[in-house]
Amino acid sequence: MERRGHRRDLLSTKEVAEFLGVNEKMVYQLISDKGLPASKVTGKWLFPRYLVEQWVENSTINYPDTVHVNRGGSGPLVLAGSNDLLLERAMAHFNKKSSGELAVFGNVGSMGGIQALKSGMCHIASSHLVSNDEEYNFEFAGRELERQPVVVNFCHREQGILFRADESLFPEGVTGVKELGLPGVRIVNRPLGTGTRVLFDRELKACGIEGSSLAGYDEEVSRHMDVGLAILSGRADAGPGIRTVASLLGLAFVPLRWERYDLIVLRESYFDRRVQGFLSQLQERHLKVLARGLSGYDISHSGQMLFPEIN
Repeated sequence: MERRGHRRDLLSTKEVAEFLGVNEKMVYQLISDKGLPASKVTGKWLFPRYLVEQWVENSTINYPDTVHVNRGGSGPLVLAGSNDLLLERAMAHFNKKSSGELAVFGNVGSMGGIQALKSGMCHIASSHLVSNDEEYNFEFAGRELERQPVVVNFCHREQGILFRADESLFPEGVTGVKELGLPGVRIVNRPLGTGTRVLFDRELKACGIEGSSLAGYDEEVSRHMDVGLAILSGRADAGPGIRTVASLLGLAFVPLRWERYDLIVLRESYFDRRVQGFLSQLQERHLKVLARGLSGYDISHSGQMLFPEIN
């Protein structure tokens, strides 16, 4: 019987890249930065399979101070951050197709997700925080975390203003945030620390509007769908949110911008079996099926690693 992990069982750079699910150029970075076991023979890298498997299994043992959620391959996959309807469908799909696996979500807003990642309370943070240079997430993750994490795009979404089409309130219609200050208009808002709130406050500032001057500005709800339901029920007339909620509830919508919605993972957790299992489905054809019936999404870059950048 052949002993498991025989030293003749060697992988090439291409094979180890396929085994780890990364680009071949990423393999060289893992050798230098993360100690991926390798031997250079006649100018070519070779990788003992059993050592690579052991490295994957033990890759987080050098980070006990920053990692608190279960990294041993058991327990649920924990995501936290900004809520999203397509992400909910992706998690449900993961739970359905992955026997013995469970993905759970903490709806704490984009900044809350990054802070949960920092505290070791989740494996993946979902975020869409825009900075002053119009880049998404990197500045905020770099500020909170000791070093830049792995950033993978989940989707692009269309953000805007949801509103009730009422000529008595909006006689000229709605072109942006400036109409939210009209007499009799009441809004509903998202909490501080959410990407939607960051964008909304930026738009108000650009129009010279003090948020506190808007009726309902301090009335916050935790989900995008809650914004739509507040408007649908008549408790509010407008609020910031994503197009798909307006489409599903039959509300009017005016776009503000397309935004990038990313998944953020600590580097030492990237090869966790559960993390890889979830990220792998972003490149599957099935994700297009999950997005059916949801307007305002662009998934053409889903699953693309944005950092570390791979050329």
